[in-house]
Amino acid sequence: MLTLPDIAGILRDTARRNGLTQARLADTAGISARTLTHVLSGQEDFRVSTLVAVAHQLGLELVLVPKGAARAVAAGDAVGPPVRSVVTEALEALHAQRDARQAAKGRP
Repeated sequence: MLTLPDIAGILRDTARRNGLTQARLADTAGISARTLTHVLSGQEDFRVSTLVAVAHQLGLELVLVPKGAARAVAAGDAVGPPVRSVVTEALEALHAQRDARQAAKGRP
């Protein structure tokens, strides 16, 4: 059975592999940066809807399987990053433009 720290580690590793910053992940998942920090810390319990939103943005799917099948799922081949859609690329371009404007104005 996965623990909260296990789940947080998977989310952090996947975000890192996908090149997502915490700020971008929180923004695209529709949650606050503080909430994402709590999720990724593995120290605090969080809502299932928050987990689903973060997992979705990372190209992960929340799946419940019988305990005996969990080992087979974990032993499967690792899948690369999700296929990038035109919408995802457009949103990332908009976020990059916004970030550049904020940086030019001296905002973090």
